[in-house]
Amino acid sequence: MTIAERVNALRFLMNEKEINAYIITSSDPHMSEYVPDRWTNRQWISGFTGSAGTVVITEKKAGLWTDSRYFLQAEKELTDSGIELFKTGTENTPTPYKWLTSELDVDANVGFDGTCFSVAETRNLKNNLGDLGIHIVEEFDLINEIWEDRPALPNGEIFDHDLKYSGKTRFAKLTKVRKKMTELDCNYHFVGSMDDVAWIFNLRGSDVDYNPLALAYALIEKEKATIYLNEEKVPDSLTKTLLEDEIEIAGYGRIFSDLEEVPGSANVLLDINRTNLKIFNSISANIIERENPTQLFKSTKNDVEIEGMKNAMKKDGVALTHFYYWLEENLGNTKITEFTVMEKLKEFRSQQEGFVGESFGTICGYKAHGAQPHYHTTEESNVEIEKESILLIDSGAQYLDGTTDITRTIPLGDLSEEQKIDYTLVLKGMMQLSMAVFPVGTRGCNIDALARMDLWKNLRNYGHGTGHGVGCFMNVHEGPQSIRQELKDQAILKGMITSNEPALYRDGKYGIRHENLILCKDAGSSEFGDYLEFETITLCHFETKGIIVELLTQEERYWLNNYHQKVYDILSLDLDEKHKAWLREKTQSI
Repeated sequence: MTIAERVNALRFLMNEKEINAYIITSSDPHMSEYVPDRWTNRQWISGFTGSAGTVVITEKKAGLWTDSRYFLQAEKELTDSGIELFKTGTENTPTPYKWLTSELDVDANVGFDGTCFSVAETRNLKNNLGDLGIHIVEEFDLINEIWEDRPALPNGEIFDHDLKYSGKTRFAKLTKVRKKMTELDCNYHFVGSMDDVAWIFNLRGSDVDYNPLALAYALIEKEKATIYLNEEKVPDSLTKTLLEDEIEIAGYGRIFSDLEEVPGSANVLLDINRTNLKIFNSISANIIERENPTQLFKSTKNDVEIEGMKNAMKKDGVALTHFYYWLEENLGNTKITEFTVMEKLKEFRSQQEGFVGESFGTICGYKAHGAQPHYHTTEESNVEIEKESILLIDSGAQYLDGTTDITRTIPLGDLSEEQKIDYTLVLKGMMQLSMAVFPVGTRGCNIDALARMDLWKNLRNYGHGTGHGVGCFMNVHEGPQSIRQELKDQAILKGMITSNEPALYRDGKYGIRHENLILCKDAGSSEFGDYLEFETITLCHFETKGIIVELLTQEERYWLNNYHQKVYDILSLDLDEKHKAWLREKTQSI
């Protein structure tokens, strides 16, 4: 079916069930960012392949809402679909729910699949449409009725994430969670997000592209814990080990009946942003609404995890050195496309010990493609890369001991003055944030301006956040911390690993982004309090031929030269003479 035919088929079902508007989000029953193929409903109904967006279908209109990362991509992918693009965050663009208030009559019925809609989002919807007396219809998965070849539930095997990587036992983690439950006077804790389940129980899987997770829920009590998943996915030896830790395995769908049996007098801790509506409605007990405590616990890495992440960065740096050497040697001598770059990056990384897969789909944007922050190469858009202009590569890997995420912008020929200024200003912003020292209790929004200040002074900016948390052999996008202009009431804490990725995009021309991962650690104390700073843990050179050295301060030159010396000293230990000599040249002081 074409996109238009799919939308019409959905409208036919809506009419049958007297639903006036139907909402399709990008989520799955676990409120994930990256979802198993079975729940790529929004992509299937609209043709838009970005990772974030919401589609709303009414009797006569259809709209897709997405953010600035995907504006250019969405415009192309929605062509001839009949679905209108709404650019979230731009002036005069209504939210999808505000838009519905102008499209619906009083007492209209708004439908969605309650297993893929969070409790928090449901309340947001009701708050926006309350004046219209809207009726919520959450029991119908209409997409399932028209998607004939819809993928089945994923069924990858689950494996134990060894203590030498995790640094803490399941028992220790459960003890920490139960202590928080006691503080909140809770008898039960429902965990719906796959990454939280994975972290608590030291389990990993392969049910989701790029994220080593398994499709699972968990219910934690004071004396026992139950994980709900397809039991066939768990090896007998692991089942036995879990039982020894008083952790039971139950069928994936049994979570609903078990929640219904929780005594009405009990208190159940759950996160309304990470719990779907159907789960929530299964509980008759008292509900204590808090962010999953695991979100904060796993964001502050223990010593073993930190060491593992640094080791992953070292392996990644070696792979990237081999890749960039290969690119320089072969560009102009053989045909290289965006797809070629993506394949070679994965090839070099796969040669490293403990490599499991990529941590997200590689963004390889040549020339104008780099102006799309989350550009996705397709058969139609794939282009040949030549020895001119700029190539932006944002990529990452999953190793058993850590997760990587790195962006480098590569000048492939002589750059214009404008390109060099842009390249240098973005790099200055990345370095300024890298060198930040700040008091304990500082939020990400308090330091975001450090990465933008030189861009602002030159009337430049970028539309996305500067940094996101990164998991340890876990999701490449992890909370609860972030570095962005919007207020997020979460301090940057010792042990957190966050991306540092300022950027600049010139529509139709090129994009520039520099990204390293930074570890928050102690900076010292004085009579004015305790202070924190960042340690850059990513190991990969920057192409200095794009820099206007005169625009750098002495402090910035010192930082870059020291960083390059560190990159060489660490990576050269695992390089042959050919690659070592090449890297020595790339890391020369400026």
